[in-house]
Amino acid sequence: MLPPYAETLGLYVDPDCADGCRLVMPYADGVLGRPGFLHGGAISGLMEMAAIVALQRALAGDGGGRIKPINVTVDFMRGGRDKLTYSTGIVTRLGNRVANVEATAWQDDAAKPIAAARMNYLIVRG
Repeated sequence: MLPPYAETLGLYVDPDCADGCRLVMPYADGVLGRPGFLHGGAISGLMEMAAIVALQRALAGDGGGRIKPINVTVDFMRGGRDKLTYSTGIVTRLGNRVANVEATAWQDDAAKPIAAARMNYLIVRG
């Protein structure tokens, strides 16, 4: 279900999440930025994958379709440290041709995100 890029980041679906929509990124050399911190691209990739999972689930219940990214905006709020990082995506609008999705990434406390993203996707139906 996860795109191949998710494997590059070491992402997996959180087994403690009942609906299977929360992704986890373990800290590893492949996601290292400056010493002791996550790379911003890895954090962005985690949130993009969480958004794609949320959108695929929403599309499955709405007749299906393929998606193509239109734009992505990421806000970094604090540095990601050397620990597990979590992300979830929420579809805020699912139209016939365009979907809007938001995602957040956090480490210890979901109420204190390290980053947030807004993404728009083109939906190709049928």
